[in-house]
Amino acid sequence: MPITTAASRLGTAAFSETAPVELRSNWTSADAEIVIRAVYRQLLGNDYLMNSERLISAESLLKNGYITVREFVRAVAKSELYKQKFFYPNFQTRVIELHTKHLLGRALYDESEVVDHLDRYENEGYDADVDSFIDSEEYQANFGDHVVPYYRSFVYQAGQRSVGFTRMFQLYRGYANSDRAQAAGKKSRLAAELGRNTSSSVVSPTGTNAGWSVQANKLATPSKALGGSTPYGTTAGRVYRVEVMGANLPRYPKVRRTNTVYLVPYEKLSAKLQQINKLGGRVTSVTQASF
Repeated sequence: MPITTAASRLGTAAFSETAPVELRSNWTSADAEIVIRAVYRQLLGNDYLMNSERLISAESLLKNGYITVREFVRAVAKSELYKQKFFYPNFQTRVIELHTKHLLGRALYDESEVVDHLDRYENEGYDADVDSFIDSEEYQANFGDHVVPYYRSFVYQAGQRSVGFTRMFQLYRGYANSDRAQAAGKKSRLAAELGRNTSSSVVSPTGTNAGWSVQANKLATPSKALGGSTPYGTTAGRVYRVEVMGANLPRYPKVRRTNTVYLVPYEKLSAKLQQINKLGGRVTSVTQASF
């Protein structure tokens, strides 16, 4: 049973309706390959992985039974591949958010977790901080040595905090989304909320009809066209609402805008999308405007 009636719209059905991936006894080479793909998908945040990037040595150790699934997870989390995708480009708070998501399958619960991991990273280094996740009682209780980490917030378990469910949607933006392709970019999703000890509301992944769907800031833009008005010379059925994030203003000096909404007649939609692309913006949603 899905955790919410909106599971299909929020993209959580794939997690609540399928069993965790586990390498059980008497496993075959095909079973190991399924586990390896699942680990890459989970730890790399659904990012695209080329064959040349695969950790062949660690994969071989797992396939030959020399290491457990947990040790393969550790190898991926400590690899140069993971560091290039998530550690080097991001501030440490964002890295901690991603580690918690990738390795424990949940969002951060409170700021004390951030402080604890920052302190360990500063004093003991990156590898020690990764070990603190994988060697934790929480990891052992939920995944053990043979289960691939998964998004636990989408499948109810005892001991979870409800705030983790709503916060998870700031880290998770849909089943086909990648942690490196989200419109919110490299900034921390939870830092301000953790500092205020507040809880966020669930915001649907980009592309749904729930209005502004990007966690660029906490202010939602109107779901309707400007006050119900229609651009001159068009009809309501031929006007589209284009949500854009990060476009530069077309002047000097360039000023980065957080988010913008355009109302575009159908016949000008293609030209407008090209203009947005030239300004460096990301189109996060195109929906028919309501009046």
